[in-house]
Amino acid sequence: MEVVVLNIKGQETGRTVSLDEAVFGIEPSTHTVYLEVKQYLAAQRQGTHKAKERAEIAGSTRKIKKQKGTGTARAGSIKSPVFRGGGRVFGPRPRNYSFKINKTQKRLAKKSVLSQKLAENEIKVVENFTFEAPRTKEFISLLTNLGLDNKKTLFVLGEANNNVYLSSRNLQKTKVVTTSELNVYDLINASQIVFLEGSLATVQENLSK
Repeated sequence: MEVVVLNIKGQETGRTVSLDEAVFGIEPSTHTVYLEVKQYLAAQRQGTHKAKERAEIAGSTRKIKKQKGTGTARAGSIKSPVFRGGGRVFGPRPRNYSFKINKTQKRLAKKSVLSQKLAENEIKVVENFTFEAPRTKEFISLLTNLGLDNKKTLFVLGEANNNVYLSSRNLQKTKVVTTSELNVYDLINASQIVFLEGSLATVQENLSK
């Protein structure tokens, strides 16, 4: 399948690139995509939450009232969870929320999202470009030329380009990543995905293994 290559002015260059159907033309696996997004979000959690339980509360351990004859429930410690200031029952403890997904599933998830995005005409290919210096104004002009202003856009670079990254950093709806940083969450979160021409070969090579 062929896709037209655009220049930074949004015009067709007269060239096309071939997309591998094994990467951009498969039947999406929604469950695999769900697992990949779940893993990504779980890995963002710090897991540093902590509440003091009964044994960790500072306080006296003496029996606070006699066992019988008070007309109320028996009570043995002021640190009991039923009293204000007492310990919490089964409170949260520090933990690691991350879990493992094998490489085959991770590749399938990316291919599923890319195939869905291509089917919905949400993928563009732009010839390789760079900026002489970080210029947010130039990046905004690029987005306007491509018809992407006010759209959540993900730019995928073949290799790190500091000037392009810094030019986009202040734009809330735009994110720039390299092929090694590409993940399913960012792909789903973007309404438009822009591949630089030089990044496609790397992406297809990595996902066709």
